[in-house]
Amino acid sequence: MKEISAGGVVYRLLPDGRTEVQMIQDRYGKKTLPKGKMEPGETIEQTALREILEETGIEGKIVASLEQVKYQYNHAVHGTIDKEVHYYLVEATGGDLQAQIEEIRGVEWLDPLEAWSRQREQGYANNDSVLKKALDALRIEVE
Repeated sequence: MKEISAGGVVYRLLPDGRTEVQMIQDRYGKKTLPKGKMEPGETIEQTALREILEETGIEGKIVASLEQVKYQYNHAVHGTIDKEVHYYLVEATGGDLQAQIEEIRGVEWLDPLEAWSRQREQGYANNDSVLKKALDALRIEVE
């Protein structure tokens, strides 16, 4: 069985010229990026923007495609699931930051270097390259 999800690295430009990046804390306490399953009739891009809005309260527009992450997990009923997650770089255009408490524990705006640090220390390893590509696209250097 195959499952397709989409989400993104959401950023915003502040009036003083600084950039902030959004990260969520999932139900397992890990730092991660908003994402969710595609619904019937949606494009992958629509899924990414809907999931970001649902999980974080932020509306956005897709700026670039970042990466597809593929992995497998075991589902109690359906067995092995081939998971494919499409990530985009998304510029925040509106909304109010608010975590969808049914799905996640929290959401916050972070300085990009702080976001990178938290990803490396508290995130899922398969998101390292996603966040790195987003920061590269935003011309923010990290090690």
